[in-house]
Amino acid sequence: MLAIVSSALFLIVIDMTVLYTALPQLTRALQATATEKIWIVNTYPLVTAGLLIGMGGLGDRLGHKPMFLSGLVVFGFASILAAYSPTAAVLIAARALLAVGAAMMMPATLSIIRVTFTDDAERSFAIGIWAAIASGGAALGPVIGGVLLEWFWWGSVFLINIPIALAAFAAGSLMLADKRSARSHPFDLIGSVQVMVGLIGLIFAIKELAKRTPSAILGLVMLGLGVIALTAFAIRQSKSADPLVDFRLFRNTRFSSGVVAALVAAAAMIGVELVFTQRLQLVVGLTPLQAGLAIMPIPLASFFAGPLTGMAMPRIGAIRTMTGSLAIVAVALALLLVTYQGAPWIWLSVTAVMGFGIGAAMTAASSVIMQSAPESRAGMAASIEEVSFELGGALGVAILGSLMTALYTRTMILPDGVPTMAADSIDQAYLAADRLNDAAGDLLRSAAQGAFDQAFAGVILVSAALVTVSAVGIWRMALVTDRRKLQPQV
Repeated sequence: MLAIVSSALFLIVIDMTVLYTALPQLTRALQATATEKIWIVNTYPLVTAGLLIGMGGLGDRLGHKPMFLSGLVVFGFASILAAYSPTAAVLIAARALLAVGAAMMMPATLSIIRVTFTDDAERSFAIGIWAAIASGGAALGPVIGGVLLEWFWWGSVFLINIPIALAAFAAGSLMLADKRSARSHPFDLIGSVQVMVGLIGLIFAIKELAKRTPSAILGLVMLGLGVIALTAFAIRQSKSADPLVDFRLFRNTRFSSGVVAALVAAAAMIGVELVFTQRLQLVVGLTPLQAGLAIMPIPLASFFAGPLTGMAMPRIGAIRTMTGSLAIVAVALALLLVTYQGAPWIWLSVTAVMGFGIGAAMTAASSVIMQSAPESRAGMAASIEEVSFELGGALGVAILGSLMTALYTRTMILPDGVPTMAADSIDQAYLAADRLNDAAGDLLRSAAQGAFDQAFAGVILVSAALVTVSAVGIWRMALVTDRRKLQPQV
């Protein structure tokens, strides 16, 4: 049973990042624009995050086994559609359908573990395996993509899902028990749509305002739409007798700190991986496989950080572990800023430190979220935990990816006679360079690489600042809470 749900969870999390190494190839094959590139990557985690909480409630109502198996079917069909997408628009739609399947499966995986393992020690071990795959699996996506692209075309990163999904479906149909919650949780379709519309509006606004020549009106309209939708969602949940999200949980500062740490850690890992793998291929000139292997220290260190953090946290304390882990990530990012152009062994070591810090932060955040919620809200807390990771990844891609594009377009100085489209992205610059003579093409490539490196440095600097501010904010929030507890009650 653990192997079945773990294999499905692994598919879900690697599909969040497997496109990073495939992105240059599919961009050329589908002639995708810079905007389409962001949505090809970002649609999957964004839609997944919007549906997770609602799908968890639907699983309680219909049974987690049917939801899990149905999710595998949807995921498998969407994988075939994505692999053979003729255009970027079709691929974006396929990624959205993949997200629907993932959202059906992901809450079911943890729920099945909880109802199957009745022994506390075995359940802790099983949830530990689940958490390790959830935190480290996404980091392995670029590696798997690089291995596949060494011998196959870009669609292979989706077709690899099919045999695993078929095996999991066959085994799951025979072995998984269909246990349902004693309490029925209705599926709030309106609430799920509201949160998805709100997130898409916010991400679209970020993307639009990051363009070289943004439409301020369109950006502000989408920003307003996002804020309105999320506000309506919050009002609806506050009046609901059985809300998708009970916002009273966030009054607990430890719970809120765990959510913030999970968001920031996921955003830092996935956002930095996105820009770093692109640099390794487009500037350094590594193959997809080489780029994937070059970031192996991140998932390996993240995976081993989980159990070590679990053993150390009772002695150190949850808040100290969480803030200390984020501090390690911030220091590693600062070191990456000054070493990314140095010898490979240096930045390989630095990324290993970053991966360890991210894995420790995610493990600590997960523990704090679950321990801070009352037992009656454990299922809701688990859903919020999953959304935090997914949403953090989506925001990491949207914010850091858009920042990368914005910094590149603002620092790229085009040689005379080069189309302005070459300033939209380094991919467009390379395509334009291929149509020029050798000298002019080399000059354009050099200018594009210089602008890309400046943009990369800016993204790393912003990431380090974001992680630092988050660590300090969580620490100060904990101090304020402790002081209030020590004050005498009148």
